[in-house]
Amino acid sequence: MTDIIKVINSKNGVIHGKETNENEIKQAELELGLRFADDYRNYIKQFGCMVIGSREITGISSQENYNVVSTTKAQRNYNKNIPENSYVIEQLNIDGIIIWQSSNGEVFQTSPNTAPMKIADSLVEYIQSL
Repeated sequence: MTDIIKVINSKNGVIHGKETNENEIKQAELELGLRFADDYRNYIKQFGCMVIGSREITGISSQENYNVVSTTKAQRNYNKNIPENSYVIEQLNIDGIIIWQSSNGEVFQTSPNTAPMKIADSLVEYIQSL
């Protein structure tokens, strides 16, 4: 598997937050009732959250629109078709499109009240496509 940190560092125009620690990650997982996929854990441990161009990728952040916990909780209320082991990695702010990752690493896209549609096998693959 390609290393998420190398993929992110290879991108132009990345702005990121601060490193997080294992306790912060475990607290976020506890609040959401799931475990993050390994690539997402590695990403948030190193970068916290990030922006690639105009794309805002959630993580651990004090800013709500970048915070995976607050964003996921809010989006779960809007779409009851989301599996409990999934969390928001990006809100596109276009037609209500949300990008989710499941605990097993797969990445999905939803529109309001639609079932998830798989778009990538991992966060690494999703970030490479940006």
